[in-house]
Order: sequence, then structure tokens, then C-alpha cells
Amino acid sequence: MDRKALEFLKNIFDCASPSGFEQKIQGIVRERLEGEVDEIRTDVHGNVIAVQNPDAPLRVMIAGHCDEIGLMVTHIDEKGYLYFTPMAWWDPIVLGGQWVEIHNERGVVPGVIPRKAIHHQEEEDYTKFPKTKLDSDFWIDIGANSKEDALKAVAIGDTITICRKFRKLRNNLFTARGIDDRAGTWVMAETMRRIRKMKLRCAVYGVSTVQEEIGMRGAQTSAFDIDAHVGIVAEIGCASDSPKMDKRVTGECEVGKGPIMFRGANINPKLAQIMERTAKREQIKFQVQPLVFPLTSGTDAFVMQVSRAGMATTIVGIPTRYAHSSVEVASLKDLDRAVALIVATLGELKPGIDFTP
Repeated sequence: MDRKALEFLKNIFDCASPSGFEQKIQGIVRERLEGEVDEIRTDVHGNVIAVQNPDAPLRVMIAGHCDEIGLMVTHIDEKGYLYFTPMAWWDPIVLGGQWVEIHNERGVVPGVIPRKAIHHQEEEDYTKFPKTKLDSDFWIDIGANSKEDALKAVAIGDTITICRKFRKLRNNLFTARGIDDRAGTWVMAETMRRIRKMKLRCAVYGVSTVQEEIGMRGAQTSAFDIDAHVGIVAEIGCASDSPKMDKRVTGECEVGKGPIMFRGANINPKLAQIMERTAKREQIKFQVQPLVFPLTSGTDAFVMQVSRAGMATTIVGIPTRYAHSSVEVASLKDLDRAVALIVATLGELKPGIDFTP
């Protein structure tokens, strides 16, 4: 990964992008892609859509969602404490003791989500914690001394993110919040840059989608707009190489051992065969994992697969530890390999391929 690609990665991970409020990160994505693609536009929902070789009859959509799980201010009490509701799927146990940032038009307001001091906790304070309710058992302290004081800085409806930044770890690993799925946005963007000078036989639409975490909305509308024949989603996959992960349930998947090729009803078998054959020929390390999310993959691939008359879809996963926490961990090498895998697969796609199972 070169310096500019790493800088782009850091910039998107350090940017706040809770679902429905992705404008700032989409500006970063557009800046990275402008001048490197044949066309680029932003639609009414905020999806950034970049296109290479737009006149080819076979259309391929590559999607990576740029939104992250977040929180929103719902109430300010008379003492100036803030209460909030989750935006997307949170594990409450990760919130206690966190620094947070509240975002609004005036800027960023720092705060903390506290826990009662251990010296004064009763038994029920720690026995009930795993069942804590996000919208009533937590609050945020911004240092305000009254409701009126708090309202000078924040308002109902302001968004909140955990204050965690990108940091490199040992062995080419890194940690950040929202690797799900800003990693997929990065893979999409770098793929679009990489194919710039390729002799493509297909049109490639790279989409930084919005609002995946609250219903895959951006992918649904952009897939309808593009009307692609093939869809490739860059997403995370839950790694099984950390303590207390049960490989019998998740399948075996390790960070740093290559991107994931999934198996399941959300995956077109013909497209999966092309991708796996290409990876072996190009000697790109990969792993195979079952889709264990109930009924669907829970990704943009679900709505893309059933858009209009349907498209052939697959998912390229980035092995990730501790998903939907503020300290997710993944590998820089896996990101590079994911780009290489998608680029090589695009080189194999041409009009006339029958994706009928």
C-alpha cells in the first residue's frame, strides 16, 4: 500500500459518517476518485457513483458502504446531561467509559459516556450491565451545568460517534472504528483507480453507498439506477482468530490470511467460480467462509441481488475482529489483496457470460 492510499485510508476512518450523515466522508471519496474515472456523480441519497468504460454493454457494480454505526441525541435533562438512541446495531457493553464526539453545524463537541464509580456500585450495577438499554441507562456528560448551557453547544438530533482514530498495530494490522465498512469503501475506490488503464470489456460502476447499517438503502436505489448484470460487494467478514469465537459456528477465518470468498444463497455460483479460479491463477491468497447471518448476508449484496430482474452477486470480505465495536482490527495486506482480487476478476468479465446457475 503506497503512502497516498494509506493516507486515504486513514482519512476515511478518522471521519465521522453515521448512517444518514455521510456527506463529509463522501467528499473525501470523491476527491480520491475525481480525475481517475470517466464519470462521477452523487445521487439524491448521497451515494457517490464513479464509472469506468461506461459504454460497454455488460455492467458491473462494485459497492462498499461508507456509513458507520452511530448514536443520536434524543433528550437533554435539566442538569445538562444528554441521552441518546442507537443508529444501527450496537452492543451496549462497549459504550461505558467511552470518549465521544457530538457533531453539528457548529463543529464537534467532546463528551464522555460514564459509568458509576466502582467504589459505589451495587451488585445489580454490574450483573445487569449486559442487558443495559441504550436509550435509558446511558448518558453523556459534556461538562454542561444546566440544560440551557448544554443547548448552547448541542441540540436534539445531533449525531454522536465514539472517539477512536486509525492506528497501526504490529504485523501490518491496524485498528479503527467503523472498519465495517469504510474498508469496503476504500477497496471500491482503489479498485476504480487501479482499473483506469485496463482494457476492460465491461462497464464498471463503483459506488460508495450510504445507509447500509439501517437497511441497505443506498445500495437499493443505486442498484436500481445502474441496472447492473453483476454486483460485487466489498464488506467485512467476522474473523474467528480471537478468543471466544467459535469456529464451529462462524467457520474458520483469520486476519492477514487473505480476503474472504463467501458461500451461500446471496452468492451467484458462476460468478464465485470465476473469482476463485482467477484468485488461484493470480496466486492471490483467499479464504472461504459460509454466510451465517440469518436468511441473508446482511449486506448490500442482499438488495443488489434482487434489484429489478436480479443480478449475479458475490461478496469479497475483509477479515475483521471485534465488529461493531470501536476497536475493530483488520490487515492492510488483506485490503490490498481484496483490491487485487476484484481487479483480476474484472479482467475476466465480458459480454456473453451466462451467470444462470
